Amino acid sequence: MHLSVLDLVPVRSDQTTADALAATRALARVADEAGYRRYWLAEHHNMPAVAATNPPLLIAMVAAATERIRVGSGGVMLPNHAPLVIAEQFALLEAAFPGRIDLGIGRAPGTDPVTSYALRHGAGGVSEDAVARFPSYVDNVVAMMSPGGVGLEVNGRVHALNATPAATSRPPVWLLGSSDFSARLAAARGLPYVFAHHFSGNGTAEALALYRDGFQPSEELAAPQTFLTVNVVVAGTTEEAERLALPQYQAMIALRTGAPLRPQRLVEEAEADPVPDAHLPLLHAMRRRWVVGDPATAAAQLRDLAAEYGVDEVMVHPVAGALTGTTADSSPAREETLRLLAKELL
Repeated sequence: MHLSVLDLVPVRSDQTTADALAATRALARVADEAGYRRYWLAEHHNMPAVAATNPPLLIAMVAAATERIRVGSGGVMLPNHAPLVIAEQFALLEAAFPGRIDLGIGRAPGTDPVTSYALRHGAGGVSEDAVARFPSYVDNVVAMMSPGGVGLEVNGRVHALNATPAATSRPPVWLLGSSDFSARLAAARGLPYVFAHHFSGNGTAEALALYRDGFQPSEELAAPQTFLTVNVVVAGTTEEAERLALPQYQAMIALRTGAPLRPQRLVEEAEADPVPDAHLPLLHAMRRRWVVGDPATAAAQLRDLAAEYGVDEVMVHPVAGALTGTTADSSPAREETLRLLAKELL
């Protein structure tokens, strides 16, 4: 099995943004040294517990701090941006770190409606227009990053448009989604695809089946390529892992119930404010989809998930919280999750 990492760059109640970025650099180095295949960074906006607002900048930071691991976006929310801007950013990243960059593209806003409007209005259109044009946006990004570029017709004349003047390669483009829309689009375009199992947990098998059954080979890819994403906390004992998972459980419950969002709590802060009884069914439903436990148990669960969904790669989202007194610019429990899994599976 291959293992990869998804990082939202969480910001704890004891951290500044600078601290959170330092912790991500350290976590990426652990993944690189332990033999993980990819390190992807998400795009979310206007959230007090998430510093992953700009994947291209984060990718440049992480790629420069590591040696071997592939670094990419999980993903860029393309309707938020002009396609040429994304093509230019990732063409430059590929030129700087050839063979190590992945461009994962999603269709969701990654934020609240007001922030989404601000982002998408700046990208050249209203929110609905940007979403409707998503398939053409994907095609444009792929073509613009290619060495031959794309021809853009304006006033009856075709103008050459290249994301960078002398590309020799371009990063692979992945489509990401939590519904069947991106699965069908990835299949039709012959692109690799990832279902957001760590976020949704429902419909994974159906989306992957749609993708595999409808896949059309392309110059990019001869056969379907996909993997699984999952929230993971691993510690010396299952009891300790459950304790470290509590801040993230509470953060996700707040997100799904419309409660005020806040920086991620420390473990002791989460323990002092238990989940209300009314929200326990939601917590239990999340727990069934997450992998939380000691190393042997967690490794067995990941093997079972990989077998169930027919994948040879799993992307783990390490969501372990931090204890009071943890150095602000580090995330030792997240690092330990990666190290313990690597010992069992890599």
